[in-house]
Amino acid sequence: MLLRILDRLEEIIIASLMGAATLITFIAVAHRFLVDVPLLYPYLFGINLAWSQELCIYMFIWMAKFGAAYGVRTGIHVGVDVLINRLNDRWRKWVILFGLFGGALFTAIVGTMGAKFVIELMHTDQVSPDLELPSWLVYACIPLGSYLMCFRFLQVMWAYYRTGDLPHHDAAHVDDIEVSPKAPIALGEA
Repeated sequence: MLLRILDRLEEIIIASLMGAATLITFIAVAHRFLVDVPLLYPYLFGINLAWSQELCIYMFIWMAKFGAAYGVRTGIHVGVDVLINRLNDRWRKWVILFGLFGGALFTAIVGTMGAKFVIELMHTDQVSPDLELPSWLVYACIPLGSYLMCFRFLQVMWAYYRTGDLPHHDAAHVDDIEVSPKAPIALGEA
């Protein structure tokens, strides 16, 4: 139950940040071009959107950190497994477990170093240039995203150890769409 809540929260955060950043970018670009229209100039000239670029950068960074954890959970990250697939089953299992453990260890180290950095920033008055957000708030994505990614590596590692299955992302799969056995599989079969 808690894992499903975490999964959904992760997806909501990623989608919300991506959607909001896209909307803010669109508004800023439209404003930049519409302010040159003589009829709209008096209304739009006083609106300052200089902060929008900084906010979008921060939103995309947060989205990328949580998106990396999502990628581990769903198996969407690119992997080079040509040599691993040539190993016998016993060796393949241990090499994959070692790789997953290495990912968990690396992200735990990055998360711990990021947490130390954020804690040190909390005791300063440093703020971001345009939004004047506390810098620790901006950098909090490093430990949060890294620890979530570490958890996802450990989750995948445990599931693989127990079942032998890794998460696999099928780019052609669409949820809630039923595929007819008579449907063409390739382009030339229609």
